Amino acid sequence: MAEIAVSFLLENLTLFLQNEVELSQGIPEDVEYIKDELRSMKAVLRVADSMGESNEELRVWVQQVREIAYDIEDILDEYKLDLVNDRRHGIDAFLYNVCCFTKKLKAQHRIAPKLRGIRSRIDTISARRPNYDGKGTIELGPSSTTTDNPWLDGRGDALLLDSVDLVGIDGSKVQLINWLVERNSGRKVISVVGMGGSGKTTLVKQVYDNANVKKHFDVHVWVTISRPFKIEELLRNMVRQLFDAIRKPVPKRVNDMNSVHDLKKVVKDFLQRRRYLIVLDDVWHMNEWDVVNYALANNDRGSRVLLTTRNSGVASTSCIESEDKVFNLEPLPPDESWILFCKKCFRQEPCPPELEKHSRRILEKCEGLPLAIVAIGGVLATKRRTIAEWETVYLSLGAEIEDNSRLMNFKEVLLLSFNDLPYHLKSCFLYLSIFPENHLIESMRLIRLWIAEGFVEVKEGKTQEEVAEDYLNELLNRSMIQIAGTTNDGRVKTCRIHDLLREIIISNARDQNFVAVSKEHNATWPDKVRRLAIHNAFPNAQENRNVSHLRSLLMFGMGDPLSCSPTKTLFPDGCRLLKVLDLRAAPLQTFPQEVINLKLLSYLSLRDTNIKTIPSSIVKLQALETLDLKHSQVSNLPVEILQLRRLRHLLVYRYEFTAYSRFHSKYGFQALSGIGALQSLQKLSFMEVNHDDALIIELGKLVQLRRLGITNLRKEDGKLLCSSIQKLTKLRALSIVSSVKEEFVDLQHLSSPPQLLQRLYLYGRLEKIPDWIPSLHSLVVLYLKWSRLPDDALESLQNLPNLIHLELLQATQGDTLRFKAGGFTKLKILGIDKFEGLKCIEMEKGAMPCLENLSIQRCKLLERVPLGIEYLAKLKVLEFFDMPEELIMTLLPDAQRGDYSKVANIPEVHYTYWRNGEWEVYFIESSGEREHNTVISSDTLQTRFK
Repeated sequence: MAEIAVSFLLENLTLFLQNEVELSQGIPEDVEYIKDELRSMKAVLRVADSMGESNEELRVWVQQVREIAYDIEDILDEYKLDLVNDRRHGIDAFLYNVCCFTKKLKAQHRIAPKLRGIRSRIDTISARRPNYDGKGTIELGPSSTTTDNPWLDGRGDALLLDSVDLVGIDGSKVQLINWLVERNSGRKVISVVGMGGSGKTTLVKQVYDNANVKKHFDVHVWVTISRPFKIEELLRNMVRQLFDAIRKPVPKRVNDMNSVHDLKKVVKDFLQRRRYLIVLDDVWHMNEWDVVNYALANNDRGSRVLLTTRNSGVASTSCIESEDKVFNLEPLPPDESWILFCKKCFRQEPCPPELEKHSRRILEKCEGLPLAIVAIGGVLATKRRTIAEWETVYLSLGAEIEDNSRLMNFKEVLLLSFNDLPYHLKSCFLYLSIFPENHLIESMRLIRLWIAEGFVEVKEGKTQEEVAEDYLNELLNRSMIQIAGTTNDGRVKTCRIHDLLREIIISNARDQNFVAVSKEHNATWPDKVRRLAIHNAFPNAQENRNVSHLRSLLMFGMGDPLSCSPTKTLFPDGCRLLKVLDLRAAPLQTFPQEVINLKLLSYLSLRDTNIKTIPSSIVKLQALETLDLKHSQVSNLPVEILQLRRLRHLLVYRYEFTAYSRFHSKYGFQALSGIGALQSLQKLSFMEVNHDDALIIELGKLVQLRRLGITNLRKEDGKLLCSSIQKLTKLRALSIVSSVKEEFVDLQHLSSPPQLLQRLYLYGRLEKIPDWIPSLHSLVVLYLKWSRLPDDALESLQNLPNLIHLELLQATQGDTLRFKAGGFTKLKILGIDKFEGLKCIEMEKGAMPCLENLSIQRCKLLERVPLGIEYLAKLKVLEFFDMPEELIMTLLPDAQRGDYSKVANIPEVHYTYWRNGEWEVYFIESSGEREHNTVISSDTLQTRFK
């Protein structure tokens, strides 16, 4: 994995030569020489990834290359730091230029001998470089040694399992068999997708061997995709199996064929006349499917192709024809996980009672992954059955996976997916090891961190944020990470990594000196630690090694108050090369002054701290791109912030959540005159415009904005604001809050709105729905608060083609709210809150056909459930909050005006109201009874509505 460091460094060296036009004699030649040598090493490093663990000579060589790459990166960053010059007002321009020139000469004088030293080391390492034949093979010297127990590919073991060893596949097996044998004359493709070790091959083999399946098809072929992929070998294997199936020898001409096209034609001609089942096991990439697809005849005989893959992109694309099927293999549920665990751990005996608690804790780490359960259960079967032994395994599971030979195949099966990643995704994935166990990782936080770390390449026509989002989606598609939470409009909000996969990459990240994680007060880390994550326990500085190479510092779960800056406490001598500092939720009361000396800092997060002010000296952080002060106590920024021209994300706001509403109050920061100077801003939230016309005009200069949030808007500001918004053509999210609840928001003057707008939040009175909103074909989310429109005003919104989520609070003033047939065709979530005069909600048949979640809150005059609610065939959740109890009583079967029959088919119906000083939730069961009375706290409700 030294390829990661080398590839990253090559990009930096190229930029260095491009940006430093005038360099002292010898420096450009040294840099070019180093670049050429490293570039020639990359091919060897790529192959070494798969061999480095098993060959000591190669492992040492790779480590030396990686250390050189890190040292060169240090030299380049120190050079940049030497060139940083404080901005000093009033200095003569000539003297300033002389000062800069002198500083540059000194920096080049210091860098030159260091580069010569690196060049000498490169020569030494190049002389020991293993021979590479250019075809994926490295020739090692006769004296090289290979470690014992090399990994043997155990993926095929799933084909040898007996049915008695299987747990939890019966339902999935029946589903797949039904898909295979159902009546349909066309060729169908069925994809089974899941992460490595989830049991895809095991399940499909049971289906393939089923008697009904074998009887249904004329020929059956099972092909496991080899690594590396070799199409000729695959096609020849397929031809042999096809002719074996009809008990005929392979035609002699086939053995002499060298053309892939000719082999494909043989396969296609053979299959054209038969109903066939082809299994393609372990397809990783679309090109692997594409080259086979054209050989598989679409013969109108009811043939089937069944493939397994770790890549959901491969699964969905291969099944795009004629409504083919994708089967997502879910983890085993807890009960079935326990059965499988006990089978492997205790054989035919029950789990000893004293070990059950500890066994279940270990089992939780497996998260329903069958391969993990089998492997770890097998290891525990060899241990003494004592609580102490079980507890040791639980606490040192990462080390167990690393060192126990019985777990080698398990580790390597999971690592196959990692090894298949391109280098830029490898660094992004390894980076996940900085987060604590079970931590839900916010996707936007991760994206900004990746960018700050330099992992995200620049692509023409895309922002780095968009490229990073592509990276995230690729890791999701490859089943490397899991979606933990989504926004209501379907965006990935949080993600996570499987616990055991995390243990594996923590080990790799540590071995590669990529990330160090400190969990204890007396923790130590490597001499040249580059990224450091501190979890829960603040380490003692004097017991740790030097941090002069540190690039990133992230802290998680620091509960004890800090008397001073964590950087000063941890690193008295400073960490000048730091680029990422994430102190989210750290117990800080004041801004850490030492941060001002981190001149290369690109990312600074003080979110969820108690910091109230930001010093004007922040102007020294000229490299800063992200300043995250969300949910801090900061409400004013120094004017010097406008000199940070590289800022892309300026987040200075907090929410106050109300337990009973999906809406929340927003508080931002005082406006900065001249905000238009920050031309790189992509996210600006939330700024109080405070009746400043010049500032509103300035907003129109921020043409890179993707998200804008402003507060304290008056009616008379509307025309200027519309003029500015019209220029923000890249805007994806817009939030506007009026100065007071009764203030009108005048947005009628926007003749050409941003057509990419996806999310719109309007808080304030509206005379009418602005004419431009119905033209927003990309709009997915719309919030209207305090609008107080006429009761028919929402009709103009019903034809928005992509609207998924609509929240309405005091949005109309009438006594009736109507949703007409054919309207809101894609709406899935609807919230209706605090309509003070509302007595009746009507839903015509054909309105909101996709609605899944309906929430009605604080509508005190509403007399009964919505008329026509029975037409909402896809409704899954009906929620009433703080509503008249008389309305709730109509839902019970014995009510005089019973509406129970209208909601009987909705899976979840519940209502919440305040009683005796507590919020209580009642669920209406299918029996029509009120069940599950639950008392919940306001804090729980607040979390629910966030």
